[in-house]
Amino acid sequence: MEKMFVAGRWTESSRANPVEFPYTGEVIAEVPEAEEEHLEAAFRAAVDSLPAISGLPSHRRAEILRKVAEGIREEPEEWAKLLTLETGKPIRESRGEVARAIRTLSLSAQEAGRIGGEIVPMDVVEAGEGWFGFYVRVPVGVVVAITPFNAPLNLLAHKVGPAVAAGNSVVVKPSTLTPLSALKLASLFENAGLPPGVLNVLTFRGNTLKEKLVSDPRAAKVSFTGGLEAGEDIVRKAGLKKVSLELGSNSAVIVEEDADMERVIPSCIRGAFANSGQVCISLQRIYVHKNRERELTEALVSEVEKLKVGDPREEDTDISSMVTPEQAERVISWIEEAKRCGARVLVGGEKVGRATVLPTVLTGVHEDMRIVREEAFGPLVSLIPYDDLEEAVDMVNRSAYGLQHGIYTRDLSKAFYALRNIKAGGVLVNEVPTFRLDHYPYGGIKKSGLGREGVRFAVEEMTYIKFVAFHL
Repeated sequence: MEKMFVAGRWTESSRANPVEFPYTGEVIAEVPEAEEEHLEAAFRAAVDSLPAISGLPSHRRAEILRKVAEGIREEPEEWAKLLTLETGKPIRESRGEVARAIRTLSLSAQEAGRIGGEIVPMDVVEAGEGWFGFYVRVPVGVVVAITPFNAPLNLLAHKVGPAVAAGNSVVVKPSTLTPLSALKLASLFENAGLPPGVLNVLTFRGNTLKEKLVSDPRAAKVSFTGGLEAGEDIVRKAGLKKVSLELGSNSAVIVEEDADMERVIPSCIRGAFANSGQVCISLQRIYVHKNRERELTEALVSEVEKLKVGDPREEDTDISSMVTPEQAERVISWIEEAKRCGARVLVGGEKVGRATVLPTVLTGVHEDMRIVREEAFGPLVSLIPYDDLEEAVDMVNRSAYGLQHGIYTRDLSKAFYALRNIKAGGVLVNEVPTFRLDHYPYGGIKKSGLGREGVRFAVEEMTYIKFVAFHL
């Protein structure tokens, strides 16, 4: 059985949970089921270690983060194989996640040396004459980081990296479906010289312990990536803490009449079907101008039919297992529901093997269908024609989510109309909304969440401003 990392020690528990390879269901490891005593030990250690990490010079915090990034870089294939085993994503996509995690941690090392402040000109008002003012950024304290199953290494790096860079301690709760990369990452931090107790990784399934994790008054900040319902529950239970929530999306792209289809088609394939659609910004809705609908439809279906479905460990596999059979069955039920209401499946729409859903393209959909209205988090995309850009933007905005959307056009006036009028945390021109770089401000509005990630912006979320004034 694997061990948890608590208070600088590798710790067991009296109970264990299996970790399965999603493609076959084979048990690849067992992890402890944490109990209340482990949670208490983690918080106590996180609080006790705050003086050590906040007092550590920024160049030392940066050095630790660089060492962790280098530790991953030294054995990237081992990390990729581990990710594929615990997530079921194709090995090529796992390699991409490993590369991104290295960048995220390297960016965090850079940001450790950029956390500063600003002089405030006090004498812009008469009462400020004779005063000198400035502010600095100070670590919030204990950060609770809760990560999902779909990108367990890089999304953890997006929380732990900025937290350590800013001088905070962390209590991590990874998804019980994919905890192995989090435990392996903890070993790298340990070897890199992170002070004991700064990083704690707890593995458990129960909601009771999760509630205590987010409601504990010793936590100053909760950073959560996951589902809407769980995020709303965290807000209710967290109390007066800083909270960042990345809750997913129902991402759309608009394909204008003047779009370059040679760019549109491969990007839409990647955007809709990467990691079997289990991506927070997975492309779920394609709004295509009616004059290009037939061309896009035929080309998209033709390319989807070429995708290889199979074992994620094989080099040429494009599509593989979803994380559990239950998730696969849910996606199929949504497709069947849409078909009963008039939607047509142009390709895919079936489950094969244990938990694999064939990449699916639908048409004839309407906004009352769950596959259009809600986050599918599966390998499906819907084609929806429109007459004019204003209509398309309006349909994009009717979603309850607002993380990232995109538009393909060669017309600057159309691009800027979309930028001004699409309601989302990010709008991409001539790219699908699934695109993300790990340093830009990433986050949504509406039901897509609160706050921003992207290393510099996560550091800001994990610090607070302390204002200082001298009366000269």
